[in-house]
Amino acid sequence: MTKYSKKKINVYSDQEEAMMNASQAWRGKMFLPLLKFLTACKVRPNHLTYLSLAFGVAFCFLFCLEFKGAKSIAFGLLAIHVLLDGLDGPLARFTQTDSNKGSFTDSMVDQIVVALTTIALIYTGNIQVIPGGLYIFLYTMVVVFAMVRNSLEIPYSLLVRPRFFVYAWFLVDVYLLPGSINYVLWACIAILMNKMITGFYKIRKKL
Repeated sequence: MTKYSKKKINVYSDQEEAMMNASQAWRGKMFLPLLKFLTACKVRPNHLTYLSLAFGVAFCFLFCLEFKGAKSIAFGLLAIHVLLDGLDGPLARFTQTDSNKGSFTDSMVDQIVVALTTIALIYTGNIQVIPGGLYIFLYTMVVVFAMVRNSLEIPYSLLVRPRFFVYAWFLVDVYLLPGSINYVLWACIAILMNKMITGFYKIRKKL
């Protein structure tokens, strides 16, 4: 029988993976006391991943509420989501439990929060339906194509996933420039469309 060997599957390009590894190493040193504390408390990387999902979903509910201060609290929850999303990788490396399953779970949680936060802003009228819908669709397709390309050993040379920039612009849109998020999304759509088309042709050529 031929022994099956797992390939490393993720959504990162070669350049991004190198940058991510360097970033995780830096975060591992910066948050070392916290990582040791979490490990002592038997907190696993998946716990942080799912907790980040919970905070991302909580943002959506609070952002849609009308009571005073709801949006401020919602942005605080979104910030915690981003923080936890940045800790699960370093914790996995620290505990030597990083795996394809963890990478896949983290990527799917990220995508769920991208979709739900965009839907929440569509619901509140901050984002128009067409750019919001296209952003979710193209973002999802690019992530899926990235996984397929990596499994076929033809990764993107550079993969643009603008979720953190878009999250930050939510604040700008709500408190400084109402309606500007739609222009930001159209710019993201143009970039993601390009990545989806090139990803499709690379995959088709490889098959």
